[in-house]
Amino acid sequence: MTTEPHWRLMRIAHLRTRQTVDELWLRYVALGGSAGVVDLEAFLAGEADLPEVERDRVALAVNDHLNTLAGAARAPYSRTVRPPEPSTGLPAALVAMLRGTHLAPPEALPAVLSAAGGHLGVGVVAYLADDATEMLVPVPGDGGASRPPLRIDGTLPGRAFRRLQIETTVSDDGQARLWVPVIDGVERLGVLDVMTREPAELTDPQLHRQCWWWAHQLGHLVSSTTAYGDFLESLRVSRPRSAQAELVWRLLPPLTAGTDRVLVAGRIEPTHDIGGDVFDYALSADRAQFAVVDAMGQDLRAGFAAAAAVSAYRSARRSGAGLFEQVEAVHDAIAEGFHGDVLATGVVADLDLTTGRLRYLVAGHPAPLLFREGKVVKSLAAGRRPVLGLDLRDMTVGEENLQPDDTVVLYTDGVTDARDQERQEFGVARLVDTLQRGAAEHLPLPEVVRRVSQAIRKHQHGVLQDDATLLLVQWTTEGQDALDPEPAAPYPEPL
Repeated sequence: MTTEPHWRLMRIAHLRTRQTVDELWLRYVALGGSAGVVDLEAFLAGEADLPEVERDRVALAVNDHLNTLAGAARAPYSRTVRPPEPSTGLPAALVAMLRGTHLAPPEALPAVLSAAGGHLGVGVVAYLADDATEMLVPVPGDGGASRPPLRIDGTLPGRAFRRLQIETTVSDDGQARLWVPVIDGVERLGVLDVMTREPAELTDPQLHRQCWWWAHQLGHLVSSTTAYGDFLESLRVSRPRSAQAELVWRLLPPLTAGTDRVLVAGRIEPTHDIGGDVFDYALSADRAQFAVVDAMGQDLRAGFAAAAAVSAYRSARRSGAGLFEQVEAVHDAIAEGFHGDVLATGVVADLDLTTGRLRYLVAGHPAPLLFREGKVVKSLAAGRRPVLGLDLRDMTVGEENLQPDDTVVLYTDGVTDARDQERQEFGVARLVDTLQRGAAEHLPLPEVVRRVSQAIRKHQHGVLQDDATLLLVQWTTEGQDALDPEPAAPYPEPL
């Protein structure tokens, strides 16, 4: 029997903390423990047992306090001494990934990831979401070469991706797995299949947290290595892209981003043949500036117009220009570059993240929607300007005072004008209904955008007649919680 030595060691460690049982119980409950104080006292006295996961939480609570005590009782050095390079655990895994990808092509990432997993005592295979966000594609390499893609809808790995939460399972052959979302910042990139040595490890809160940090670093590395190689990007391209689609994709910012005050999520369809749609944004401590532009046409010329528009917008914005000047810069770029042959519509907006004051201009474009408490409450049609590229300068700036957690919905006419085989438009009503369904399910903001894109594709049976762009900007300090799969409570490493 191993129970008696275990409780004796636990009791000895507890006595070293000089805590009462009540004080230990409070720490234990804060770490997710569910046993009562009487059960804990009986366990420490050897009179009763606790489930394995509860015993581990007791150990974490004890070791947390012991770490604090040990930190205050160190022998002094004559100078500051830095700790040695880690050789085991999460720090060693992160160092291995940083070292392994330095001066390495993207193709090296699977082997580096596998080596890092060895420091955590797990096997691992990475999956990346394709650009249509329909499939999770395994990254070729150690363990991933022979695996088939997985659907994002209807699978447990897909649920981890959609909901941004760690999922656990034990397969028929007894292999225990954690499916961990891979993100860069708050942008979803894929999932990690983390294979543990035994099922009991699936309930280890420390392993969950370590895998979360590990997957987060992997997300940064995927984004950085994709910038200078085609290996990972080629896995994610679901269909060959046209020249204009490649041009626009290179112009887009991350599809999801956020700060502690705002979240942004966007999407453009069809991913393989984008024409003249583009969006952009810039987030700071107190402002969110964002724009959507729809240049006429779907050919390479429309792509050039979109490129000119977003470049002019960024140039004006980064030089400190106001809303009027930003819109005029976009107008001038299209008018001077295309001499009336190409026109564009658009929305340019500026949100004060301290007060919630939104200022915006709508240039011949569908009016943005204001989404509040799960419902669309109004259209934002006050700020108007004629189509960009026409030499008409009559402009008025619209203003709206947002409430906390309000979402501004920007879209192009390719969303609402999308027609099915019976020539029925997708329409504003379907857009609103899809948004409201996502809110009712408490979906993360990027998943709401994905659901809308799916609905548009389904309405047109996968063949879009025009670019369809959606950009959601949420003024919030709470929506960020849905984008963070890290456990809330700290889990210190045991001594």
